[in-house]
Amino acid sequence: MPTSLITGGAGFLGSHLCDSLIGSGHEVICLDNLFTGHLGNLKHLEGHPRFRFVHHDVVQPYDFDINFIWNLACPAAPGHYRYEPIKTLRTSVEGTLNALELARKAGAKILHASTSEVYGDPDVHPQVESYRGNVNPIGPRACYDEGKRAAETLCFDAQRMYGTRIKVVRIFNTYGPRMHPFDGRVVSNFVCQAMRGEPLTIFGSGLQTRSFCYVDDMIAGFRSMMDSADEFAGPVNLGNPGEFSIRELAQVVANAVGTSVREDQRSLPKDDPTRRRPDISLAKAMLSWQPSVPLSEGIRRTVEWFRSIDIAAYSPPSPNVLQPEAQQ
Repeated sequence: MPTSLITGGAGFLGSHLCDSLIGSGHEVICLDNLFTGHLGNLKHLEGHPRFRFVHHDVVQPYDFDINFIWNLACPAAPGHYRYEPIKTLRTSVEGTLNALELARKAGAKILHASTSEVYGDPDVHPQVESYRGNVNPIGPRACYDEGKRAAETLCFDAQRMYGTRIKVVRIFNTYGPRMHPFDGRVVSNFVCQAMRGEPLTIFGSGLQTRSFCYVDDMIAGFRSMMDSADEFAGPVNLGNPGEFSIRELAQVVANAVGTSVREDQRSLPKDDPTRRRPDISLAKAMLSWQPSVPLSEGIRRTVEWFRSIDIAAYSPPSPNVLQPEAQQ
């Protein structure tokens, strides 16, 4: 049976991918240093005969006998990567180098999880894969944005130099069960604040937009990309093309929690994108993929999960992470 290695497998997306692959008959090795991942996301897999957890930091080399690598390891939310910017950059660059080296040695196919952040605050809307982006290389978000851009470069250089079979996906805002309550993302911020009866923190006018993709749809996109022909390396946008303002999202969350919207308005953080929506024409054409879960239904499921957990069991890496910093 195939063996998959998932770096960052205890995280939000990684843990859902573990479930999906085990459900398909894979042996799964989950590699995570637990900086942002959480063992609670994997508790239901304890003792499973085809699952193995390895506590390891991807900036250090590692070696396994595997067929597939899913390179997801990296702090992906403002609350985490702004707390440890150098660690974030090293995870993107050195972590990807180590994953690519293992792919070369093992002859494995590797999927690299990049991000819509490579487009920065875009001048092109919606964003297409050919757009090269508008990123501030020295701003407070650069550790993540530029780290992911460099990681994409490494993937395509490995393909050119060694013939490594690569797959590069650019993830747009994803949400759902197992989000870290203190990750600083707008969905988790809004849900936690609404459940506590607090005002929802809205930066700027609240008219800036995002496109929110439910986690199950994103994992299906990962699987479709990995299964696609080797000749198609990407990058390919994966996200929901439905575009919502932050104020519209606040209302959807309030409806799901059963409360009214009260706002705590703050100034817009530096380099925070004002518009974001993926063009998924390439994903439709090459992967026959598009998301199917409406925002209202996805938020309902997400709220249900947040109500089922002990939020106190999730600790922020720093006290200032409790304060939302960007509406990613």
